[in-house]
Parts: sequence; C-alpha cells; structure tokens
Amino acid sequence: MNQRLQRLGDQIQRELAVLIRDEVNDPRLTGFVTISSVKVSSDLGYADIYVTIMEPELNDTMTKTNHEDSIKVLNKAAGFLRTQLSHILKTRTTPRLRFHYDEVTARGNYMMDLINQAVNKTEQNEDDE
Repeated sequence: MNQRLQRLGDQIQRELAVLIRDEVNDPRLTGFVTISSVKVSSDLGYADIYVTIMEPELNDTMTKTNHEDSIKVLNKAAGFLRTQLSHILKTRTTPRLRFHYDEVTARGNYMMDLINQAVNKTEQNEDDE
C-alpha cells in the first residue's frame, strides 16, 4: 500500500472514531466501538473499516449476533458518516465506507483473557500450597 493511501486510512480512522462516538446515537449500537484498521482501495472508491465492539457486559463467550447487529447499524450509518467525513477530509472524493467485524483482534483479546485467567488460577494454586 502506498504511503498516500496509508495516511488517508489513518486520517479516516481517527475522524471516524470521533464521529461514531459523537454522532451515531442508535440504541441498537451496543458497546464501545474501536476501529482496528482502515484499508482504502487504490482508486479511493471504498474504505474497508475493521472494528471490534467491546460489549458492556463481560461474557466468556463471544456473542456473534450482537456484533452482527452493530455492524448492520454502522453500515446503515455509512452514508451519513461518509457525508460528515467529506466535510473534514481534504480530498476530491470520499471513499464509500464498508464496515467489517475484526475477528482477528477479537479472537486475540479473547485468547489473552483466557491466558490471564489461567495465570491467575496458577498463582492462586501456588499460594494455596
């Protein structure tokens, strides 16, 4: 990826984080949305936005339906967000936004939680002995 596309992706990531937090007030959007990465196509036609969603309640299992609902809400708000971005970005065209759930980051976070739980149990067992 060339540097211009990378810089544009980084700027879209920063601006979208603020816009989603401040402007998208849909009650179906549960949890805290984090933008993991943005990949802009070489023709600036599309920007694929990869997000993770931290649910307010902590579950041991990953609830796929909640993530799917949140992604649907974000994709429905994509036109509005694109319009808002067009006012901020200094580009001739603003890419169409496509939101995707970032499975890699979510699985990594889930695995880290499992590792931390195992380490804590091991430390507790050593203290009990």
